[in-house]
Amino acid sequence: MRLSVSTVFTASIAWLSTCIPSPAVTTDRRCVFLASPQNTEWIHRAGNISGSSQHCARTECCMGYFQLENQKPTPVLLSCSIIQTNCPNSSCHASVLHQNYIRCLCSSDFCNVNITFNQQAKQAEYTKPPYSSDLLSTKVLIIPAGALILFLSLVMALKWKILLQRCRPVTPSNPHDVLEVSSIDLDKHLELQKVVACGHFASVWQGTFQGSSVALKVFPTALRQEFAKEKDVYKLPLMMHSGIVRFLGHGKIGNDFVIVLELATQGSLNAFLSKTVCDWGCTLKLAQTLSQGLAYLHTDLKMNGVYKPAVAHCDLSSSNVLVRADGSCALCDFGCSTVLQWQRVQGYSIIVENRMQMGTLQYMSPEILEGCVNLSSGRCLLQGDVYSLGLLLWEMLMLCSDLSTGSPVPEHVLPYETELGRNPSLEALLTFVSEKRKRPIIPHLWARVSQGLLLQELLEDCWDHDADARLTAECAANRLAYLSLDV
Repeated sequence: MRLSVSTVFTASIAWLSTCIPSPAVTTDRRCVFLASPQNTEWIHRAGNISGSSQHCARTECCMGYFQLENQKPTPVLLSCSIIQTNCPNSSCHASVLHQNYIRCLCSSDFCNVNITFNQQAKQAEYTKPPYSSDLLSTKVLIIPAGALILFLSLVMALKWKILLQRCRPVTPSNPHDVLEVSSIDLDKHLELQKVVACGHFASVWQGTFQGSSVALKVFPTALRQEFAKEKDVYKLPLMMHSGIVRFLGHGKIGNDFVIVLELATQGSLNAFLSKTVCDWGCTLKLAQTLSQGLAYLHTDLKMNGVYKPAVAHCDLSSSNVLVRADGSCALCDFGCSTVLQWQRVQGYSIIVENRMQMGTLQYMSPEILEGCVNLSSGRCLLQGDVYSLGLLLWEMLMLCSDLSTGSPVPEHVLPYETELGRNPSLEALLTFVSEKRKRPIIPHLWARVSQGLLLQELLEDCWDHDADARLTAECAANRLAYLSLDV
């Protein structure tokens, strides 16, 4: 995403974090382009696409992924490099095989169309165990499967059971068990199967661990700090709730760092909404479980001598929420999160200020877009999450068939996509959201149903321009909990 910021806003947004992709820098590199329709939107961020070629916007590197079929490489993804990286070779060479995929990076125009593969290295790779991670050690990720994280359903048995009680779970009999099982010897029990998604810092694999299906978020060696940051959030005491993706452990595969998580068959909320029209019961369950998970995340909790601090997610979007097989939501991707601590005088404050990171532009609250966040207090970050929650609830409700009675259900769109396009710029969002104080349109059809006005009021109270006037996540969850199943 290209963020061209005018001089007027330079001082106010200088603190925006690395969770926002780096500004696009136009280059002269041109690469052959080939991608499946579901991947085109993601790859489009790497540069402008024109037919079978792409003009790179971020790096001087072309990339190619090929599948070996009868010893012959067949291209499956050709494009400009997704991220900034080094590519010293002017032609497309590969010496690493992972299962039946090979890849290359090269630094000349259209160099990614043909690949030269080292056959001797290929034979050596076949002798490696199935969890070999040579491919993962690169910063280029295989075939992105859409925006941020896609998982499949949990089947691994745990030592404890968690029962959802509004915003508070029943904790394990020994809360310290969470820490005792967190370090896993992955090399002995893990098998990587296929890449199912990729994000800004890591790739997500489907795999098996001790015979059970799991999701594995794999960070290259160079991104050890990002791995540690997210792992530390998952490992917080009492971070066990049905509205938060289940953390199963962490470890290493070769030189790469891995977080082991449950699988969610329906993938991200973004992917789910793109292919599913829900009735009121389905929509209400999505909304309730999402809000309950956020309310628990925001809660500081003491139990059995163990303390869980409040956590601000800081990157709530439909790509960072998972949908399980039973239609419930689970928060994931805590790479931008900030851990808060409660102080009697000041309220919530930021434990480590260098963890201040903001996420997806179109889900950012007005005060965060403007750079007016008070860094001495963490409450503003919690209320920024509530603004994002309001947009997510709108995103769900727009696809509810029972709220569109008598009219066709619209196609899934992201917040502000109708008004500002799929990838709005910071300037456009500042003008629309902050200066004009506009929000996504709430259809008049909602007024025809019994709970339509309650839903409109809920959204408006979540995305209020004044952060102090917004609901808390717990209050939003309580309002949703009392909505009737009869729309």
